[in-house]
Amino acid sequence: MSEWTDAIVGERMTVDNQFTDRVAASRFSSQEWGLIMTATEFEIEDAADPDDARIVADTSSLPAIMPELENVRSQVAAMGGAAGGDGGGSGGSGGGLVDSIKGALGLGGSGGSGGGSDEELDAAERLVQEYADELQAHLEDKGKWEQVRLAYQE
Repeated sequence: MSEWTDAIVGERMTVDNQFTDRVAASRFSSQEWGLIMTATEFEIEDAADPDDARIVADTSSLPAIMPELENVRSQVAAMGGAAGGDGGGSGGSGGGLVDSIKGALGLGGSGGSGGGSDEELDAAERLVQEYADELQAHLEDKGKWEQVRLAYQE
């Protein structure tokens, strides 16, 4: 099923660029958003029905990475940056973000399976679904939605 997401990489990059303002206005920094997106998968619900099909975010892995958001905030603060919606800059965090992602995926780091606040998780889930809605709207505007919907079914 990953073929359908591979086929829309360019469209996702466009939506990513358009979505930066929404991320900047959110409670999450661009680094935190990147971590949230690594833990999110996208599916097409009701793919067989052209009228009801829609992209939905599978956020079932988000609770596992929520503690890592605090690590990202700590690293940004230690580097003298703001923990809020930074949204820009060169992003050279010296591997800290990579280490956080590895830890969230269970590939190293201290781990710990505590969760972030429910409010934080809800905010992340809402923002990810907004992204999914934006992605679908973009695909529809570009006339690619039907092709993507059919590719998902294969």
